[in-house]
Amino acid sequence: MTEIVQEAVESYYEYLKNLPTGCQTIADNFRENKISKALELIIYFTEGANWLAEISESLKNNDISVNLKTEKIHGFLKEVNHGLEIQDYILVADMFEYEIAPFFEELVLIEGQQN
Repeated sequence: MTEIVQEAVESYYEYLKNLPTGCQTIADNFRENKISKALELIIYFTEGANWLAEISESLKNNDISVNLKTEKIHGFLKEVNHGLEIQDYILVADMFEYEIAPFFEELVLIEGQQN
């Protein structure tokens, strides 16, 4: 494995491990009525999720097995966007805590078992 691919693999797994905590932080900020901070974190989350999707495709193209379901992430982002549009911050907080964070926690466990 080339050094660049190895670095990409390490960055992918490191970022993936941090996502559940980030999701909980977003939920907590909404619940504490820190809306602007939560929205700022959602921007970072979205950028990170898009990066994960891109890097997972690159890893797959290099015959490295990853289990990231990008369509599931895009579905989450669509639901989050809807919740934000109707300003239902409790719904968005619940999604991050009870759907999105567990999705990434499970993914971390699955990826960890393979490596």
